[in-house]
Amino acid sequence: MNTSVAREPWNQGKLVGQNPPLRLRDIWSIRVRLQIAEKTRYLALFNLAIDSKLRACDLTKLRVRDIAHGAQVSSRAIVMQQKTHRPVQFEITEQTRTALEAWIHKAQLRSEDFLFPSRLHASADLSIRQYARIVKAWVITIDLDPVMYGTHTLMRTKASLIYRRTKSLRAVQLLLGQRSWKARSGI
Repeated sequence: MNTSVAREPWNQGKLVGQNPPLRLRDIWSIRVRLQIAEKTRYLALFNLAIDSKLRACDLTKLRVRDIAHGAQVSSRAIVMQQKTHRPVQFEITEQTRTALEAWIHKAQLRSEDFLFPSRLHASADLSIRQYARIVKAWVITIDLDPVMYGTHTLMRTKASLIYRRTKSLRAVQLLLGQRSWKARSGI
């Protein structure tokens, strides 16, 4: 007598796989909405997420000193990735620098402060889960399916735009701080 109950697969009815990147018009739609709503913090977070191509765990742990010298945001930054323990360098565009400077000034952040501090007293920095909720809200505001887009979407967006422009996979690998497939596989 078999009393086991048939279990439903964890991914039944769910889309699994890579999240697609945002399109250029999606990026601008989110940016404009954040600017109109005067959401300084979110605009800085969104712009830096696109520019930096960092995973959520690395983006939420950034401190002011990682991207700025004094009150001036640098045009480039280097961050050690938590997952790979490898440094990744990224450019910070003019509009992102402007948004970050406005956020740092408004929040009165010091060099040692987290760039995106938590609003909860129990945590010093923005949690990955909270960041995911923020990204979901952005995606919903421009009528995209929140199941299809997430924090990984923002990491992949700039790389996909650069690939579309250059058709160079190697350029994208370098931008993401990844070694080539041959180097990883030992060939």
